[in-house]
Amino acid sequence: MNDSGAVPMYNGLNDDLFSARRVIDIEIEGLQALSTTLGKTFISAMDVLSTVKGHIVVTGMGKSGHIARKIAATLASTGTPAFFVHPAEASHGDLGMITKDDAALVLSNSGYTPELSDLLAYAKQHCIPIIGITSNAESELAKLANLSLILPKCPEACALRLAPTTSTTMTLALGDAIAVALLERTGFSADQFQNLHPGGKLGRLFLKVSDVMHSGQEIPLIDERALMSEVIIEMTAKSLGCIGVISSKKKLVGIITDGDLRRHMCDSLLSKKASEVMTITAKTAFPNMLVSDALAEMNSNKITNLFVIEDHTPVGIIHIHDCLRAGVG
Repeated sequence: MNDSGAVPMYNGLNDDLFSARRVIDIEIEGLQALSTTLGKTFISAMDVLSTVKGHIVVTGMGKSGHIARKIAATLASTGTPAFFVHPAEASHGDLGMITKDDAALVLSNSGYTPELSDLLAYAKQHCIPIIGITSNAESELAKLANLSLILPKCPEACALRLAPTTSTTMTLALGDAIAVALLERTGFSADQFQNLHPGGKLGRLFLKVSDVMHSGQEIPLIDERALMSEVIIEMTAKSLGCIGVISSKKKLVGIITDGDLRRHMCDSLLSKKASEVMTITAKTAFPNMLVSDALAEMNSNKITNLFVIEDHTPVGIIHIHDCLRAGVG
């Protein structure tokens, strides 16, 4: 916008790039300003939110509502129970979703959003802590909230300086900061993250070998003293292209693969013992190993199976196809 208040006339592709970079630069400045404002009030807000017995109820209207939905989703996916309540719907029965064990995270850039009034009144009536996020420290929201996180006064990136852009970016970033700070306070682990994301790519990154391995009677195993005639029958029955060779103490001492059979092919093969044919240096995995790491181990060694062991005792076997079926690859 120029000094006269008019939006500059569009002059081609170069103006597109200039506008885009200006928007990003303005929003970066807003984020930098937001970072410098964080202090004791933010810590106090974390003290409140980290001790909530119920849920964090996130709410906002308009663009703030869209940001609130994302913040609620991020909180929930990182171990902090949370959900979004639409303020207008709250006035028509959805207040019943909010309990005395909850806390309210309320978003309003101006701090004066009429649709929030009933929800705020309900929270005050039931002593539900309110954390406000607003750019106006003197607003109705700031005065009603138990704690207010005040956004710095920064221009919107829109040429008209009207469309919520910088303000929503700062609010979203502040929501991410809250979620991650809570995650780190509670010690939320990769295992817990995977449990909350079983159907997504992120969750599959944390799949463990124990989640996909074959176990029990599915494991192809044979005693080291067994004849190769028995070995071949067991290998064929389990259909994994290999068999683990175990000692009398049930420890894994070797492996026999299809390749070993070909290399030892002779008239006397069936009368040999498993210990005479096996490869001693079997590659192994552990139950808590990530499937992605097991897949990398198989690819690196150009093999298709890993026996899964605990204290040298086989407890499972993982095939490269198991990794691919699980979406890891």
